Amino acid sequence: MSKSNDESEDRGKLFWDLAAPMLIKGEAEEGTMMGFKCLRVQGKFFASLDRKTNGLIVKLPEDRVLSLIEQGDAVSFAPNGRVFKEWAMIPELDEKHWRIILEEAREFVAKK
Repeated sequence: MSKSNDESEDRGKLFWDLAAPMLIKGEAEEGTMMGFKCLRVQGKFFASLDRKTNGLIVKLPEDRVLSLIEQGDAVSFAPNGRVFKEWAMIPELDEKHWRIILEEAREFVAKK
């Protein structure tokens, strides 16, 4: 699934626009995960963009990931074929959904 350059730029811009309030309030930090920019809370990763599709990648409880997948709102995050049970990739560009999921992921990782 390849995204056009314009859509990839839109996804990147949306990701960082949604992250900005968290960064400004000190609720999240910018970091890197496997060489890619990501968001962290208390030094732990909670969100990034998929390097191939620019879909939103988030860390959530395993049951929430399964629920999102069953609803068709997410797919398993499986880099190199290995499924990460607490990670989901949200392929659709939807500002409201991304905002909610980013906050949910931040809160989940902050409590761990």
